[in-house]
Amino acid sequence: MMVRRRLLISGHVQGVFFRDSCRQMAREQSVSGSARNLPDGRIEIQLEGYKPAVDRVIAWCRLGPPMAEVEKVEVYEERPTGQEGFTVS
Repeated sequence: MMVRRRLLISGHVQGVFFRDSCRQMAREQSVSGSARNLPDGRIEIQLEGYKPAVDRVIAWCRLGPPMAEVEKVEVYEERPTGQEGFTVS
């Protein structure tokens, strides 16, 4: 089943290669989406793909790359849009 999730990630997550590492993890899981820094210091991530693969990327986001300090991950369900690829902005 295809799903789409929007994540808001708080903590020390900007400037630690979180977005690019997430893109690599998503690609490994064949998950599409995007990642961007927000002005308030959080990162917003959109994920779309098969539920087990999206769940694996979400689990990775709860830890992040080695230099990150993830404090909170908010997950919102959204309707799939057919997004392809993964962009970082």
